[in-house]
Amino acid sequence: MSDLLSIGASGIRANQTALGVVSENIANAGVAGFSRRSITTSEIVSISGKTGVTGHGVFVTGVTRAADQFKAAAVRTAGADLARTEAGGVWLGRVQSALTGAGLGNRLTAFFNAAKGVAADPTATAPRAAMIEQANALAASFSATGAALAQATAELDATADQAVADLNSLSAALAKVNDGLGRVGPNTAGAANLADQRDAILERMSALVDVSASYDAAGRATVRAGAGTGTMLVSGNQVATVSYARNAEGAVAIAVKNGSDVSMLVPGGGAIGGIVDGAQRIAAARSELNELAKDFVTGVNAVQTGGQTLDGTAGAPLFAAGSTPTDIKVAMTDPRGIAAASAGEGTRGNGNLLALEGLRGRAGFETTVSAMVSGNAAAIQARGVVGEAQAAIHDAAIAARDTLSGVDLDREAVDLLRFQQAYQASSRVISIARDTFQTLLDIR
Repeated sequence: MSDLLSIGASGIRANQTALGVVSENIANAGVAGFSRRSITTSEIVSISGKTGVTGHGVFVTGVTRAADQFKAAAVRTAGADLARTEAGGVWLGRVQSALTGAGLGNRLTAFFNAAKGVAADPTATAPRAAMIEQANALAASFSATGAALAQATAELDATADQAVADLNSLSAALAKVNDGLGRVGPNTAGAANLADQRDAILERMSALVDVSASYDAAGRATVRAGAGTGTMLVSGNQVATVSYARNAEGAVAIAVKNGSDVSMLVPGGGAIGGIVDGAQRIAAARSELNELAKDFVTGVNAVQTGGQTLDGTAGAPLFAAGSTPTDIKVAMTDPRGIAAASAGEGTRGNGNLLALEGLRGRAGFETTVSAMVSGNAAAIQARGVVGEAQAAIHDAAIAARDTLSGVDLDREAVDLLRFQQAYQASSRVISIARDTFQTLLDIR
């Protein structure tokens, strides 16, 4: 009779635990990163050796998570790819805004067209004044374009610093979770909760840089950047420190310090990977713009100093460069100083401005700006197409993971009813045992 009571009691305990787990699933159905829990049970086997005795009930062996590390890894990989594409696209957009915002291409065209106006009537003052005005507008456009790219570089640095700080913070948080996993018992609610935290941190890390993870028996994660042989970021409660730097040419370096060892990280994904891509794009645009500005100032000034002014004197430089190649100023205020005529041609000559038009055709200043703008626009469009595909892959990976680990309320409702009925049945076993025992006591 005591066996019947203990069997019923064990059933009540097991089903009470199961009801608690189902209730926890229902309560956290909408919580991001929560993995469905379930209990595992085992029979309490009789060791008495008596015939006719099958066991002594049931006991809960643990709480398990519905999780698949391969599906979780697929989500991280897809997320890292998408984050890199999106972050890189942001900086491509900044380059595009910088190149088009000040209308550099149009200003170049307006300047050379104004020079053609002077060539058509070299002695008239109005066309000369218009050319000086267009020269000032062009100089301002060069300066504004260069400043916009410099501002984009500064903002990229700030974004990179924040991303690296976030990565270091997540690594430290993961180390604490690893420490907790080493302290709690396996197959417990606490271990399941910590494993959820671990996977959520890993997913956030992968949004910053592509990572791979391996796990020990306790579930503690060892995280490396990139593939399994990449730079170690977290191992147990040991954490590497990541730093960001950029040189004067715009080249970016991501360093990882593990103790006294320092290695370089080349991100293959994540927002940091997109930032590195953006840094390369901005540096290339600044370099090309600087070369364009230097060639323009040098070429125009060479033509200007080779001719003669309206007063018959030798021409002086029209433009002056400041601390950077794009920091251009107009060095002339008197329209009569424009050297329209070639040397010895006379004040009505326009040979020097015809030479300026020849420089325009040979150097292709406007074509260069147009190519920069169209090339960057094409890169933005291509990245957008790739991003759409990667977003679909990421969504599919999340759906595949959540199909396994997510909470299905219909399923939980069925389990709730099933465990409730099992709980009631176990209570009925105890009631029957009590009634049977009382019947035996009542026998005289």
